[in-house]
Amino acid sequence: MQRERITDYIFVFRSDLYAQVTAGVVLTSEGAVLIDTLLYPEESQRIRRFIEASLGSKIRFVINTHFHADHTTGTCFFPDAQVISHKLCAEILSTRGRESLKRMKANGPEFERVKLALPTITFEEEMALELGEIKLRLRESPGHSFDSIVCLIEGEDVLFAADTVMPIPYFVDGSHSDLEQSLARLLDRDYENIVQGHGDIILRGEVRGKINSDLNYLQCLKKAVGQALAEDKQDIENAITLEECGKSQVLLNGIVKQLHQQNIRALVKEFQELAFEQGGDRFEESEGNKEWHQKRLI
Repeated sequence: MQRERITDYIFVFRSDLYAQVTAGVVLTSEGAVLIDTLLYPEESQRIRRFIEASLGSKIRFVINTHFHADHTTGTCFFPDAQVISHKLCAEILSTRGRESLKRMKANGPEFERVKLALPTITFEEEMALELGEIKLRLRESPGHSFDSIVCLIEGEDVLFAADTVMPIPYFVDGSHSDLEQSLARLLDRDYENIVQGHGDIILRGEVRGKINSDLNYLQCLKKAVGQALAEDKQDIENAITLEECGKSQVLLNGIVKQLHQQNIRALVKEFQELAFEQGGDRFEESEGNKEWHQKRLI
């Protein structure tokens, strides 16, 4: 596990074991706030030991930015903390999360000691959390998943964007259009750092370029998938490359190629469902207004 101190009060942890997933801790005079945990118990427990033994603090709150296991599995190792999440996150963890944990325990003995830790404080749109001299502002940010949130550390201008910001946008458990809107909303202000849900920290001078690159990826991908369906292209997953959409295959040690293909499948499904609802089978791009219109097949 990698550890990086980005301000006097904020540390970021990056997993060596799973997809460079990140977690962070914000220190205050009255205790600490942990933003997400890591997938494997040994790494989450190392975070706890570092905070308690090296920093001399106690975790008062754990924030779950969304329900995915790589961000929530370690929550149970902080039993004295109050857990905060979006209302949907708590609901999904209590249902889908239980089934996911059963499968994890069946497939990996390292998860045997993991218990489901449900959020005890939830919100829907926005929430402020004050602890000591630090104020955190939590805000819904759907797209990667329907329950996703981001967390701004006010005064430090550090944004824990979780999986709203990743090396490539990923919306299989959420919505392409929601993620586009959530990313665009991040352009409303400047940040010193953005902590991605996976991968490297985005520095101040890189923030706008990164967000615009992600928006460009989403727009290019939707256009390419729509055109491929209109032209009846075969093997769409491999026909639309990452490079065509402005991203590199080397990100996250190559995992991004798989994420990109899953995005394509999700978009194909969206187009097909919309076509079915409208009584047709596929779409073509209008030359006039670039809107997607129904095209019936004969």
